[in-house]
Amino acid sequence: MKKSSLSVAGAIALLALPQLAAASDLREAALEIFKPLPSTVPALNNNTVTPEKVALGKALFFDPRMSASGVFSCNSCHNLATGGDDNMETSIGHAWQKGPRNSPTVLNSVFNEAQFWDGRAADLAEQAKGPVQAGVEMANTPDNVVMTLNSMPQYVEWFKAAFPDEADPVTFDNFAKAIEAYEATLITPSPFDAFLNGDDNALSDMQKVGLELFMDKGCSACHNGVNIGGNGYFPFGLIEKPGADVLPPDDKGRFAVTETADDSYVFRASPLRNIDQTAPYFHSGKVWDLRVAVAIMGTSQLGEALNDAEVDQIVAFLGSLTGAMPEVVYPLLPAETLSTPRPTGEVK
Repeated sequence: MKKSSLSVAGAIALLALPQLAAASDLREAALEIFKPLPSTVPALNNNTVTPEKVALGKALFFDPRMSASGVFSCNSCHNLATGGDDNMETSIGHAWQKGPRNSPTVLNSVFNEAQFWDGRAADLAEQAKGPVQAGVEMANTPDNVVMTLNSMPQYVEWFKAAFPDEADPVTFDNFAKAIEAYEATLITPSPFDAFLNGDDNALSDMQKVGLELFMDKGCSACHNGVNIGGNGYFPFGLIEKPGADVLPPDDKGRFAVTETADDSYVFRASPLRNIDQTAPYFHSGKVWDLRVAVAIMGTSQLGEALNDAEVDQIVAFLGSLTGAMPEVVYPLLPAETLSTPRPTGEVK
């Protein structure tokens, strides 16, 4: 597991923390801004979550045969062993092409108001259809996905069990709904949730100071709610635009979706759960150090140069957002048959 280093200033700050607010007062203030994770899988839009649908979605999530080459699965870019992302600057896809943006974590992504950095997908089902068809990612087609699934009797049986009221359940829409149902179970309750739920000792003193700073400095204006972000769109460089090494000038963010000038370099606020496990940071994936990322956000979004002790305290708080992973057992996938489409496309 990746750990953020503590600077000398941070070590000094740990020994001389400012006066803490009472835990109850701090919790009361936090609950005005944040919400703890629910104890159950949230309801999805037009998609009832059942054990059969989750099991099917899990198989599809891990199955590389959903890509044209037979090489890439959802788990390739959203690796559940490495924080739900691929820990690369930008993801590698079909024919080893590099994608344009950093891969967000799939963990807790069901709580985002929309998916992708530019919010172009309304929910996880819509998001699941995108990478399958993107030429730079899985480079497949809906028809070929359905043909592949229908060629394996076990998949047909699993679709019938997951969608029992449908005469022909093996569809691309149901493929996406099953993946959405599985991804909705990938929830990671953290020490911060325990604190919000009443455990005064769930956070260290330094994490509590970091939480106070996070709220007082204005970080929580964008990073709030149940996912500590993922629920709003903001210019990257609200006060001071970062350099081209962090904010590539050719990626205008949400502008590509809305074609509205005001949306140039606007991105969905990154959800911060498990953030210390998901380097590198930002849509460009150009920053590998969480302390550096926090400092950049201070100057670019808040117009404030955070000192080393403040950065360390905020990073300590962010560590409290790292939660317990659900147990993931690699699924046994159906075997191909003679009618299963062969891998296609250039794989160098």
